[in-house]
Parts: sequence; structure tokens; C-alpha cells
Amino acid sequence: MAWFRRRPRSVGAGGRPVDQADLEHLAQFVRSRTGVEAFVEPRTTVTETTVLLVAHDGEWTRRRIESPEVARRFAHKLSLPIYDVRLLGYPQRMRDYNARQKRRPA
Repeated sequence: MAWFRRRPRSVGAGGRPVDQADLEHLAQFVRSRTGVEAFVEPRTTVTETTVLLVAHDGEWTRRRIESPEVARRFAHKLSLPIYDVRLLGYPQRMRDYNARQKRRPA
């Protein structure tokens, strides 16, 4: 019995193919909120490349995406500013939003 099996890597060197449902979720987030900015999160040993969208109030959503280039094309198509999270970090409004959500009664 194999304890550690290598899972097959995603398609191609850039990651998994773009999932239309994920792109639609991201587009819907942009359409339904104001002041949305995009942040590219790099691929790690644990996760694929992701794009993080943060609205003006700090509400956010994240989805896996094929590559940073695909994330940039997606953001430009929707006229969103896009940043590299490794260079800028996460916006303070996102951290504030998360803190507010933790304080909210269940």
C-alpha cells in the first residue's frame, strides 16, 4: 500500500485549465460590488495560482486560475486594476473586513 502517492500535476506548466464557472463567479463579484481590485497570488507547493478580488469595503473572493497571465487578461477585460500580492501584500481593508466578520455574532 502506498502511503504517499503523487497526484498528477495540473495540465501544462501554467496550472489547470481555466474553469468557466470560476471566471463567472469572479465576474459576478465584480458586477455586484464597487471599487474591486484584483491581486494575483503565486503558485505554491500547496496551491495553484489564484486571483483574489477585493471590493471597496474589504469583502473578497478568491479562485484558482491557470496562470498570472490569465489573471491579468481577466482583470484587463473587466477594467480592474491588478497587483502582485508578493509586491504589495494584502490590502488593509481586507484584513479589517475579516476582523469585522470574526466579531459578528453567529
